[in-house]
Amino acid sequence: MAEIKFFNKWTAEGVQVTDLGLQRYLTLQPKIIPKTGARYAGNRFHKSQTFIVERLATKLMNSGHRAKKHLLSSGHNSGKKNHALSIVEEALKKAEVKLKNNPLAILVKAVENAAPREEVIAIEYGGARYPKAVDIAPQRRIDLALRFMTQGAYAKSFNKKVKIEDALAEEIISAAQCSGKSAAVSKKKDLERQAASSK
Repeated sequence: MAEIKFFNKWTAEGVQVTDLGLQRYLTLQPKIIPKTGARYAGNRFHKSQTFIVERLATKLMNSGHRAKKHLLSSGHNSGKKNHALSIVEEALKKAEVKLKNNPLAILVKAVENAAPREEVIAIEYGGARYPKAVDIAPQRRIDLALRFMTQGAYAKSFNKKVKIEDALAEEIISAAQCSGKSAAVSKKKDLERQAASSK
């Protein structure tokens, strides 16, 4: 039986999730076309069974949103999944050329490096609100990492000469290298710094 390659190009052979907390929630089972149509959207933890490349493409479709506000909603945010998938494919190609590694391994490393471990919530006690540091659930960690990466890429390309494919590739590469140039890694460090000061 022939091995399935995602985008009919790359396999998941040899790719591993080293972060123990994310292993059960980061699916590396390739699909030729990662487009499920959210058939299991009503099931709990359904996202965890979705191929990580598809989750990145889905996040790319609303990367201009901030806190339920539709701030930037043109271009690749138009709701065309095939367009989002082609952007992700191009970005992974560029990452592969630059780092000379399996692009899925690069993406997994980027998600691991960009996934925050703690965040701050507000609790109300006696009419006053206090910040409190809490651990983040593994599925939310992946969600936040993908959201920060796509929002960072969109901010670098919206109304600028940089193409979204180049911006996303640069964001993935920087996050995989844990570089400060990555918007996702910067946001993660910021969140964890706020949590550390709220303990």
